[in-house]
Amino acid sequence: MTDVLHTSDLKSLPLLARGKVRDNYAVGDDRILMVASDRISAFDVIMGEPIPGKGKLLTRLSLWWFERLGPQGLNICPIHLTGEAPESVVAPEEVPQVEGRSMLVKRLKPIPVEAVVRGYLAGSGWKEYQESRSVCGVPLPEGLRNASKLPEPIYTPAAKAAVGEHDENITYERTVEMVGPEIAAQIRDKAIALYRAAAEIARAKGIIIADTKFEFGLDENGTVVLMDEVLTPDSSRYWPAEQYAEGSNPPSFDKQFLRDWLETAKVNGQPWDKTPPAPRLPREVIEKTAAKYQEALERLLG
Repeated sequence: MTDVLHTSDLKSLPLLARGKVRDNYAVGDDRILMVASDRISAFDVIMGEPIPGKGKLLTRLSLWWFERLGPQGLNICPIHLTGEAPESVVAPEEVPQVEGRSMLVKRLKPIPVEAVVRGYLAGSGWKEYQESRSVCGVPLPEGLRNASKLPEPIYTPAAKAAVGEHDENITYERTVEMVGPEIAAQIRDKAIALYRAAAEIARAKGIIIADTKFEFGLDENGTVVLMDEVLTPDSSRYWPAEQYAEGSNPPSFDKQFLRDWLETAKVNGQPWDKTPPAPRLPREVIEKTAAKYQEALERLLG
């Protein structure tokens, strides 16, 4: 594939920030061009090798979900898309860097809370449940197992960390302290509503969304707006419904394959300690990770 993009380099717009995956550029003072690179991170460390096609796939999936959940679809929440073509704001020679992998969005004031919703017990939630029978301060019933479906989806927010740092699980009460009771309640309620709707849509396509995270911002009127990416395998745990069985995690359509490989990888002959630099990814790991993302896209979009 010739259009692999590890890091964008646009000269026609000021760079605002580089995240784990996205490069954000200022378009005037009211819009942002979000370019989804083919970078991949695991354990909050960005890998040196890109995953071909990943940025375009993430963008396509996000746009698909925004259309279904935003004002043109179920209208659960305002969204940050402007509806304008990303290619229209860059120099002609830069169009190949943004085509198919970018979103032109409204500039918002980010809310520093990751709105995590869990419908199933997995990952850090399962670890925490075993110790305390709760997740992020939300009490859960006895007798649940790894990958158990929860009686109701639960909201387990996290405080956003800088690139390279770990997001920190926090209680709902902490989010009230951070952003006030009104905004805290809005992002909780919108996140749960978005998850419920998305889980139903995905289930009809043979995918279980075990958990996901949403990001919100405030517009100039103080309205809560859904932003960033939404419901991609980077921000969600996707399971094939036909392989689901309580008691163990099904193989997921995300970077779990990469994480599993990294757990046994070595740097300079020593087990990797999950700090930069990351181990060099072999071709097989790159190809299998790309295939997992592609399968998620094909199941959802057909």
